[in-house]
Amino acid sequence: MHINLQNKNHSMANYQPAIFSASLGRAWLHNLDDKLKQAADKGFKGIELFYEDLEYAAKGISKNNSPSSEDLKAGAAHIHQLCQDLGLTILSLQPFGNYDGLLDRAQHDRMIEKLKFWFELAKVLRTDAIGIPANMLPADQVTEDKSLIASDLREIADLGARQDPPIRFAYENLCWSTRIDTWEQAWDMVRRVDRPNFGLCLDTFNIAGRVWGDPTAADGKTANADGKTANADADLAASLERLVREVDVAKVFYVQIVDAERMETPLVEGHAFYDASQPARMSWSRNARTFMYEEERGAYLPVEKVAKAIFGGLGYKGFVSQELFSRTLVEEGERVPGEHARRGIESWKKCQTRLGLT
Repeated sequence: MHINLQNKNHSMANYQPAIFSASLGRAWLHNLDDKLKQAADKGFKGIELFYEDLEYAAKGISKNNSPSSEDLKAGAAHIHQLCQDLGLTILSLQPFGNYDGLLDRAQHDRMIEKLKFWFELAKVLRTDAIGIPANMLPADQVTEDKSLIASDLREIADLGARQDPPIRFAYENLCWSTRIDTWEQAWDMVRRVDRPNFGLCLDTFNIAGRVWGDPTAADGKTANADGKTANADADLAASLERLVREVDVAKVFYVQIVDAERMETPLVEGHAFYDASQPARMSWSRNARTFMYEEERGAYLPVEKVAKAIFGGLGYKGFVSQELFSRTLVEEGERVPGEHARRGIESWKKCQTRLGLT
């Protein structure tokens, strides 16, 4: 396997810690400038920029609840300059979501027009990557035709390749995505697309949270179709063996490491996080992710095994981001960004030590 030559902003180290901007507090409560300063102060080197944060930064510039395209570009310019001053690389702009496999082809065309503007924003931000999670719209809105999904993804890859500089896409399975919910399916799409600027984002939560974890189960682990015979450990081991054997590490554009809480009671109707409009794993993800190793907060997924497969087995080197969603991000108070930055960097340092990463 080949080392990923695409990750070019880490010449001084094999691994560089990054964090998702929303993992430092949600935009309507916590100012992006403060979040970025806290991230840099605690030792992060990269940022995955959440579009919501960009939008709120633009609102602050325009004093308008509906910022114009020029306001958004001005917000992007401000964010780029601040990140440059703080020594932070903008790893990607994300998520360009609910795009692939749309049955409504008029909506598909509208998404393409939206993407063209994202290209403009990426250029202002000086980032060369856009994160694209697999579609999570209801099944009646997303095709089962994998060829069409691949065709849609190939279309944006080709558009991105024509940009100056070219744009890469980091495609990610969510553990609740409608059609592409495992890394195996995401990798299949990457191979079908077959473009140098289209690769993977591997996320420890979305891998372990699909094949091993289940918030609706009493023991928090997946079971066979009969609901009785749990094979979670064996299934995860087999999946990770396939990952190491099959994935070309040059197509892994960046990695996210994060864990999640084990639910004290199954996440079904009546649970505080239950939402009838969402898959249970989505509700779990939105409310109860933790940073890696935060057992005191209920972390229980075997994400270290996933990380070992990615770093040790696959040989990935580059940016390692922390993408946390949690109810703690909507708490009020100036302490929130700094507290999450501290928790995130402590998690990363423990990961470095335990896995021998430098």
